[in-house]
Order: sequence, then structure tokens, then C-alpha cells
Amino acid sequence: MSKENPPGLDLGRLGEHLERERPGLVNGPLTAEVVQGGRSNLTYRVTDGTSRWVVRRPPLGHVLATAHDMAREYRVISALHGTDVPVPETLLLCEDAEVVGAPFYVMEHVDGTPYRTAEQLAPLGPERTRRLVLSLPDTLVALHSVDPAAVGLGDFGRPEGFLERQLRRWGKQLDASRNRDLPGIDELHGALAEERPESPEPTIVHGDFRLDNVLASADDRIAAVLDWEMSTLGDPLTDLGLLVMYSERQDMPDSPVSTTAGAPGHPEPAELIERYATLSGRDVSRVNWYTAFAYFKLAVILEGIHYRFTLGQTVGPGFDRIGDLVPVFIDNGLTTLRKG
Repeated sequence: MSKENPPGLDLGRLGEHLERERPGLVNGPLTAEVVQGGRSNLTYRVTDGTSRWVVRRPPLGHVLATAHDMAREYRVISALHGTDVPVPETLLLCEDAEVVGAPFYVMEHVDGTPYRTAEQLAPLGPERTRRLVLSLPDTLVALHSVDPAAVGLGDFGRPEGFLERQLRRWGKQLDASRNRDLPGIDELHGALAEERPESPEPTIVHGDFRLDNVLASADDRIAAVLDWEMSTLGDPLTDLGLLVMYSERQDMPDSPVSTTAGAPGHPEPAELIERYATLSGRDVSRVNWYTAFAYFKLAVILEGIHYRFTLGQTVGPGFDRIGDLVPVFIDNGLTTLRKG
């Protein structure tokens, strides 16, 4: 922990604001550190030497007004607290950008480990790894069982036409970063649109559900689900498809894309699908479409990162390899979709 202000967080102003809004919460000078991981919003671990909290704010620099919406993320976590979905308790939302330079919110600190790679999982051993990973579909079922209206989220999204809008949105994202030939990408997008399934009843969806977006407790349970910035009301099987994609073994050595598949004891995707189907009672016969759609989305995301790399707009190691991964995700998407 550092007494110096981490990038994007003025600890003095944060402390003053907390004292005004939550008198007695803080008992001493604040120190903080940036929590690594996550693709966009910034996360800080903050302490007064006795208690610990987590602060979330948008990335540094200009972002779209509708992007990185702190109020939205705060709302869904607050609504789910007290349900069977493990989330931190929220403490405060500040939409006044003058306090620390951007809107932010504060939530309780939850002890736990985010496992991002098979190598990190390996020391747990096969039995513990299996138990932890099998808790992922269990948690998805719990999330998708929450009645949105009952927790105040009945207006949290527009579930009608959800998949159609998603396909359109990600197609536009692709066009915005298209600066090279990507064989198969338009075929994949077109086939997804042509074979689009009928969605089941809408639920709250996380939007980026995978092992490294949860905290695992010491006894291999999910202590908290994090990173709700893409959550909405929509098709629950999009969450399952994404989980399946991240649970498949990828033939991409040194890939900067996180995957825990391959760790000893890690369940195969088919077992995760079956567990979700059994516990939820939902028809998962079109799961290959949802998994192919997940491959398409990640291909588009990676191509956007590659595009920014070519423009010199990325900082840090590993970005030079992103462009080589995109064709792999396109091929995997096409192969998955052809399975039916």
C-alpha cells in the first residue's frame, strides 16, 4: 500500500468525501494500491490501517458518456446483495466528477483470489480445481434465477430483440476497427445472424462471466462475482456461451487472453453445460451458437486492441501478439457454429 495518490485517485479528497457522506467509516489516513486485472474500469484497494474497501472508477482519459457507467454497476451489485449471488456490499456512490476526477463507488473488500491462468490453478490440485470451476455454472444459475423486478432491476435493460441488437452492435464495433483483411469474419457474423436462436425468458446477465472475474475463497467457493460493467437484462445463454468459450483449451501459446482450461482437474466444457442445464432446467441445445458468438465478440475486441496498437495507442507488453490471435478466434467460432 502507498500513501501516495495512485493514478486517478486523490486519497485526501476521497477521505474527506467519505467523512462527509459516511461519518465514522474511516479512522485514519488512507493508503491505496491499484488492483491489477480487468480490461477497463480502474479498481483500487484502499485502507485506513484497520478496515479495507474497494474503489472503482472509469479509466483515465476521455471515455464515452455512456461507457463505464459507475451508477449502473453500483445499482446491479446493490440489487443483488442479499440474493444467492455472492457480491460485495456497496457503501457509497459518488457521481460528482469533481471529487476525484470521475464518478466512483465504494464497496466492501472481499477476501479471495482471482485465478486467471491454468498455471495459477495448478497448485490447488485436481480435486480443489474441479470443485471451484464447477461452482461457476452453479453461480450462473443463481444469477439467472433472480427475478429482476423483485430486486428493482425490472428496467435494467431492453431484453426484446437482445441478440439481434448484440449482433448489430458487435458488427459496428468490427467496422470501426477494420483496417486489414480478416478471412472468415464476415462469414461468421453472417452465419450467426442467419442462425440466431429464439431467446429464452430474459434474466439478469453478467456479460463477462468467467473464472478470473470472480474471487475464490480459501475453501474453493465463489466469494464474490466482480466486474459487472457489461451487465444488463437479456439472454442468459450468452453468459453460458462465454463461460464455455473460456473453458475450452486454446492452442495459443503465450496468449495474453486468460484461460484456465488445462489445469489438472478442470472440468470439460460439456460437464459445465450439463450442470447448468440440470440445475436451471433451460434448453441448452443451441449452446454452440452462443459459444460461437462469444468467439466472434472476443475476435472483435482483440481486433480493436490490435487496431489501436497499429496506431501507437497502446501501452505495455503483449499488444504486439494480439493481432495474431484474431484469426484463431474467428476459426474457432466458425468451427463451433458448424457443430450445430
